[in-house]
Amino acid sequence: MNIQLTEEEKIKVLNGDDLYGIMQKILLREERIDRDREHFWIVGLANNNRILFIELISLGSVNATIAEPMEVFSLALQKRAVNIILVHNHPSGELKPSESDMDNTDRLIQVGKIVNLPVYDHLIISEKSYMSFRDVGHLEALNNSTKYVPTFVLEEKFKKEAEELKEKGAVLAKSEIVLNMLADGADLELISKYTGISIEEVKALGRENS
Repeated sequence: MNIQLTEEEKIKVLNGDDLYGIMQKILLREERIDRDREHFWIVGLANNNRILFIELISLGSVNATIAEPMEVFSLALQKRAVNIILVHNHPSGELKPSESDMDNTDRLIQVGKIVNLPVYDHLIISEKSYMSFRDVGHLEALNNSTKYVPTFVLEEKFKKEAEELKEKGAVLAKSEIVLNMLADGADLELISKYTGISIEEVKALGRENS
């Protein structure tokens, strides 16, 4: 369900405080009907972090709600969002994320990476306050999670890291050869010829280790 916003409410979001002022009003309005149920919204942001839309994705129970990735991202992609913010309420007023909250956020973050639509933040809100995943470090931790990362993505990541380590090792090995040749008094052109390292780089290595 699309939430109707005034032009004044389509603000530029820089932090949780900016968005909470709007979400608090929406929560109070919607809780007149479903006061004791968790609501899950997504907020679509434009390239300049200005709000494009706010959409109610799901209504849950007293203490749980789940947003399916297909519903979250298909809508955001259709509306040309560049980033999204996840928002859901806790009717109890407790702002600490549950294990389910962390798990759902992890899954949505990883799907966002695949479709190139990053999750900018996740707010848990009540009528009086909010908690930001970004502010408390949960977002960074979940960004590094591999629980929901597809196997082929992990394989590509590990392959790239292995190649980088191999290249680094080769560079270090060449550097050691250069230093040994310099220590033996070898000519700069000779060192460059046999190592493939330019004369300027050979000189630089010499200065760094002199």
